[in-house]
Amino acid sequence: MRREPIRPNRPTVAALVALTLVAWSGAPAQVAAQDGGPGGEREAPRLVLQITVDQLRGDLLERYGSGFGEGGFAWLLDHGTVYTDAHHAHANTETIVGHSTLATGAHPSSHGMVGNTWLDPETGVPVYNIEDGRYRLLVPGADVDADTEIDPTQRAARSEGRSPAALRVPTFSDALAAGTEGRARIFAVSVKDRGAVPLAGHAGTAFWFSKAAGAFVTSSYYGDALPPWLEEWNGEGAVAAWGDDAWSLTGDPSSYRFAAADDQPWEQDLAGFGRTFPHPYGPADGKYYTTLLTLSPAADELTGAVARRLLAAEGLGQDEVTDYLSVSFSATDYVGHIFGASSLEAEDNLRRLDRTLAQLLAAVDERVGLEHTVVVLSADHGGPDAPGYHEQLGVPGGYVDADALATPPGLAAAAEALGVFEGIELVVNAPYVDVRLAPEDEARVDRLDVERAVAACLARVPGVAAAFSGRAVELGQLPDTALARAVARNHDRERSGDVHVVFEPGWFINDFDGLTVAVHHGTPWAYDTHVPVIFAGAGIPAQRVHRRVHTVDVAPTLSALAGVAPPAGADGVVLVEALSR
Repeated sequence: MRREPIRPNRPTVAALVALTLVAWSGAPAQVAAQDGGPGGEREAPRLVLQITVDQLRGDLLERYGSGFGEGGFAWLLDHGTVYTDAHHAHANTETIVGHSTLATGAHPSSHGMVGNTWLDPETGVPVYNIEDGRYRLLVPGADVDADTEIDPTQRAARSEGRSPAALRVPTFSDALAAGTEGRARIFAVSVKDRGAVPLAGHAGTAFWFSKAAGAFVTSSYYGDALPPWLEEWNGEGAVAAWGDDAWSLTGDPSSYRFAAADDQPWEQDLAGFGRTFPHPYGPADGKYYTTLLTLSPAADELTGAVARRLLAAEGLGQDEVTDYLSVSFSATDYVGHIFGASSLEAEDNLRRLDRTLAQLLAAVDERVGLEHTVVVLSADHGGPDAPGYHEQLGVPGGYVDADALATPPGLAAAAEALGVFEGIELVVNAPYVDVRLAPEDEARVDRLDVERAVAACLARVPGVAAAFSGRAVELGQLPDTALARAVARNHDRERSGDVHVVFEPGWFINDFDGLTVAVHHGTPWAYDTHVPVIFAGAGIPAQRVHRRVHTVDVAPTLSALAGVAPPAGADGVVLVEALSR
């Protein structure tokens, strides 16, 4: 018997049907075969499992693959349709931007999530992407000490409430809800709230890890209380289990590519975590204990454990209606920021994630059957190597001094020439830069001319590759270049700045709102845009596809595999190879 879906505090399924414009009458028992395969029909999957690995650059699975087992990444690479040249097509490759693109099949210019933060156009106050003061955080227990949080991108948030309200178009999960008359069960889990909320969409339920609470939580957008199974899991002490322990190397040191490079000068020692193995977590009641968990594979192991408990407790994939589970693993991003992708920590982290992924796939196989499950793996963005690593190899790169953008030949030169110094404000929102023109100056200067002049001056600053006027984006007056097209796909008139700055490859601001990091992603260069895209399970063939594809293609392809209408705002196309038989 199909259980009744949760009735949360959110828009009705009827509203979602209107939002998606076209909804099929239900999830069909059979899905027609697509181009590239013989005629006939395939069964609709019982479960869609969408896995997102935060900051998993497209080359890393092959680079570190010798350390993997058989049931995790290797299973996907050996049994799936692997797109080797998959890229994000937008300029600001940050967490919320990539997750929202994977969720909706739309570019940021359509889905609206143009950055982890943006300035409110009316007040000038920074806005955190999914904050929503109408809802409260649902946390087990009582007291929460917000001082234990070290997540700079959340410091802009004025409320603990979270919702997908800022997401302007429907997601694949919304299309699945509409196409099944609300019968599909839809969930998303991540350490990061911005890794869970966009994939759950407007119709699903998202859970994420609160470092302050030391537990997995949700918001009142999704209901009035945590589900009993999550309350039970939170009470079992899994989070505290690493107390007075440390992240130690998983395998024999001789088996690692970077065994001799454990301590590099660009690596950061955050809150006593150290630059070499073992990395101590400290006592479970320590002020930064839960933060240090997120800087290690422990974060992904906790996420995987919650996902496996959810799979069983919510009965996903147990009947003919396609259910959906998104699991976003965040540790690779934090490890990348602190140590870099070419580090012993990054290498060991992926080995540990491989084990966690194998456990998740085994649980899905046992409860649902991988032959009844569509699995897709991708990443919200890649990430650069540390400039110090490149320097050892003779490759140019370095850190940009944000103050240099405001001094000649940068913003100050433009302001002096235009006579509007008081009306131009430089807003450094690393890794990208917004330049804002004060509203009171709009009447006495030509906005487009000012933006172009500022862009021209900023483009002369060392480390800057190009700068683009936002008004020129809106008027379709950018040059026909790959960089300009990426910037245009990332531009939203209300949320984006007036000038978008792109740094040279290998150059970036390493000040993460007061925290110094080894690397920072967020550019349109290939190291940030190149990500894995792998479809596996449910009759999907094992093959390598080397043509260029984009992450906006993931959601339309999932829709085709599940037999529902694609999300209304999708800009991508169906990847027909994944539908071959």
